[in-house]
Amino acid sequence: VQLQASGGGLVQAGGSLRLSCVVTGSNVRMNVMGWYRQAPGKQRDMVAVATNTGRTQYTDSVKGRCTISRDNGKNTIDLVMNNLNDEDTAVYYCHAQTLGGTYWGQGTLVTVSS
Repeated sequence: VQLQASGGGLVQAGGSLRLSCVVTGSNVRMNVMGWYRQAPGKQRDMVAVATNTGRTQYTDSVKGRCTISRDNGKNTIDLVMNNLNDEDTAVYYCHAQTLGGTYWGQGTLVTVSS
């Protein structure tokens, strides 16, 4: 199973960004797919996740600013982030979980400039 993330980059504060991730190498339905992030010197934390039944969960700091969406047919998980601030600067990792294991993408850097 491989997760390929894309969409990171440099964005000005107040701007928007879309992160995309595609899961390949498995025909198994991913129970949970989502995005985590790790800022410099900090632990990796959840940003948003979506279950295969459509339930979503967001960390408090991004509620109202971010939208997660998944396409079960294409095995993709996207994260749209709006009104970005410097606290959103981090490496973002896509994540997928099945009954058989947990998988991570390679990480994509998001840098918010003020």
